[in-house]
Amino acid sequence: MHGPAVVTWLLAALTAASGLYCLTRLRPAATACGPAATGWWRGREADAAEAVMGLGMAAMALFPGTAWGWPYGLLGLALLLATAAPGAPAARAHRLHHAIGALAMTYMALAMPPGTAHHHTAPGLPLLTGSLLLYFGVYALWAATRLLTPAGPVTVALAAGPAAVPLARACRLAMGIGMFAMLLAM
Repeated sequence: MHGPAVVTWLLAALTAASGLYCLTRLRPAATACGPAATGWWRGREADAAEAVMGLGMAAMALFPGTAWGWPYGLLGLALLLATAAPGAPAARAHRLHHAIGALAMTYMALAMPPGTAHHHTAPGLPLLTGSLLLYFGVYALWAATRLLTPAGPVTVALAAGPAAVPLARACRLAMGIGMFAMLLAM
C-alpha cells in the first residue's frame, strides 16, 4: 500500500486483529460433544473467509506485490462459483461479498506492483477503482448501521459469549473500512 507508513501499519494491525479474531471463531467449542461436535463447521464458512481476508489484507498492506493476485484470484473465483450453489440467500450473498473482496484484492495486487509511486501514475482502471470504492464505502456504512442495531436472539451455535455477535459485526466493519482505505491509497 502506498501512503504514510503509519497508516499502512495501523491498517495492517486493524485487519490482522480482525482476521485473528475470525480465526479464533473457527475453533470448535470445547464443551461440544456428539452431533454438535461433528457439525461445528456448519456456519463457519463466513468466519473462515473473513479470517483469510483479514490476514491477507494485513500481509498485502505490509508486503505489496503481484504475487498476492494469484491466491486471491483463485479464492475469488471459487467463492463466485459457490454463489451458484443451492443454499440460503443470505449465505449466497455473503459468499458474493467475499468473492468481490477477493477479486478486489487481486485487482489491487495486479494494478499496483511494488515500487509504483502513486504520485506519478494512476494505476488501475479509474472506473473499476471508483466502483469498488463505492461498493466498500456503502458496505462499511451498512455494517456500521448493523453494529448499532440490537443483535437479536443469539443461537447457541453462534454464541461464544454475550459480545460474540457485536464483535463479529465490528470486525466486518473494520475490514470494510480497510478495503476502502486500501483502494483509496491506490
